[in-house]
Amino acid sequence: MIRISQEHLQTIHTHAESTYPDECCGIILGYMASEGKTVVEVMPTENVWDTEAAAEFPGDRTTESKKRQYAIAPQVMLQAQREARDRSLNIIGIFHSHPDHPAIPSECDRLYAWQGYSYIIVTVQNGKAGELGSWSLDHHHQFQAEAIEIIPNL
Repeated sequence: MIRISQEHLQTIHTHAESTYPDECCGIILGYMASEGKTVVEVMPTENVWDTEAAAEFPGDRTTESKKRQYAIAPQVMLQAQREARDRSLNIIGIFHSHPDHPAIPSECDRLYAWQGYSYIIVTVQNGKAGELGSWSLDHHHQFQAEAIEIIPNL
């Protein structure tokens, strides 16, 4: 389960709508406890997917665009890790949008996902954020739906 405030969900929706028709992306900071993950901050980031980013992945992904792919710059991930550590938090997940597609993980999402993270995906239909889901990898590297609990703003 992932616990998240309405304010954080609104930040995700706003970022997704602002980058449409491209995918948005961002980092989720929080902590893990026995009842699941709790979001403390969502950090919208720039989608830096380009042919250089595509070259880092196996297969021919150079024809893909920001409309169907996302990448977070490594230096942004490192900075987020430092900030999380300094605040006694962890990176607990990643969020991104699926412009004009359902809020379910793609095969590419699955191939490059990291164990232990939550992956929040929001659909954006014609520029308007809609359905949102959270997913995490099981021990067989397959996505499983993750319950979302709305909590009061922290």
